[in-house]
Amino acid sequence: MTDKTFFLDQHGCAKNQVDGELIISRLSALGMIRTDDASKADLIIINSCGFIESAKKESIDALMDARDAYPHAKILLAGCLAERYADVFKTELPEADGIFGNGDLTQIDGTVSSLFKGERPVVCPPQKGVCCGDRNTLLSFKGSAFVKITEGCDNCCTFCAIPIIRGSLRSRKASEIVDEIKTLVAKGIHEINLIGQDLAAYGYGKNDDVFDRGENHTDGGMSLLAELITKISALEGKFWVRLLYIHPDHFNTDILAVMKKDSRFLPYFDIPFQSGDDGIIRLMNRKGSFDSYVNLVKAIRDAFPESCIRTTFLTGFPEESEEAAEQSVRFLKAIQSDWSGCFPYSREEDTPAAKMKGKVSASVAEKRASRLEQLQSEITAERLKSRVGKDYDVLIEEIVHNSEESDEGLAIGRAWFEAPEVDGNVVVRYDLDDADAVRNIVPGGMVKVHALASSAVDIDGEYIGL
Repeated sequence: MTDKTFFLDQHGCAKNQVDGELIISRLSALGMIRTDDASKADLIIINSCGFIESAKKESIDALMDARDAYPHAKILLAGCLAERYADVFKTELPEADGIFGNGDLTQIDGTVSSLFKGERPVVCPPQKGVCCGDRNTLLSFKGSAFVKITEGCDNCCTFCAIPIIRGSLRSRKASEIVDEIKTLVAKGIHEINLIGQDLAAYGYGKNDDVFDRGENHTDGGMSLLAELITKISALEGKFWVRLLYIHPDHFNTDILAVMKKDSRFLPYFDIPFQSGDDGIIRLMNRKGSFDSYVNLVKAIRDAFPESCIRTTFLTGFPEESEEAAEQSVRFLKAIQSDWSGCFPYSREEDTPAAKMKGKVSASVAEKRASRLEQLQSEITAERLKSRVGKDYDVLIEEIVHNSEESDEGLAIGRAWFEAPEVDGNVVVRYDLDDADAVRNIVPGGMVKVHALASSAVDIDGEYIGL
């Protein structure tokens, strides 16, 4: 397959992005050449998302568009959608030249080889372990990387298809994670984003054994996540660590003490509460409540007064009454999260919620999501005002120059309270006649910025140095 070209059409979440990066590295190791021009590709890989209906449609549409536009190319449907519906697509999706699940990414080598031999492979290996390995190409903005520490999930929320797609919880060895972070930092990565379906569950899978034999443990009754970040904290270097996706029912409060000792751990907490109504929370197979979730946010802000809270709401869940929806509004007002995503419920086959009565119409679910989004916009605007007048380290993502008539340069970056892809940005203004500024403000670089003003989602600031 030497000199064969491939194009990756990436969809879905950060976990799927890591899978895409692993696929790129494996195919490159086979001698294939990645291209950013699909028209020049011998192979087009749709790395799909199968989480909710809109994402599934987006992935299928991408495949159909590729089939129409590039009839000469082999098209491989990979990722979560391929994993979930392989048996269906085997006969009902002839537009795909092959189907490849995400259980064992090392098997893509043989899958692609079969494609170019004229076969139509349908490969869905069992979900086992956590796929990892060399990633020579990162799909993030320069200076940032996602590091997967778990795969699958055992929480079994009634609305969620992840256990069906990704299987039961599995965790990586702590030593592997630490070594990967060390390697990334040595390559100039400044921002490490730890990801998994639920970081709080790290190390507690049925067959997990995350610490090597003879390895020293903190052995002080700490959660395994707290032990992991303690080991990460022992690494030298200047970098950030952001912890994404922590289930609220078993949030590891002991991580707060570890994080307070090392400022490289960002006080940014992504906690998907989903609802503020106790009854709906129970129907979602969750154990928390309005009060316990509010108290969790309070505990975090007691430890980190300037902490940033991101959450997610799911509206229109079966049996969600107007009062239950109103309770979520009250909850959002109570926690004053900095950011949130609000999504209408998507009925996913084979999940317990799909069989529940009390269906809520799509229009009502969308209306409730819009209300939460509007409220969050108001809260976000107020929260951002509190960031104004302070200095922040900002990771530069891209440079935007003004017209030749202006001597002002513009760059886009993120401060610690802004996660990649989902939150706002910092607009960095600088003098194009300032040689130091021009030299330091580059994608992947870290600079000091003074926040001058805020908008509904962004911070406007000026460069003040390194």
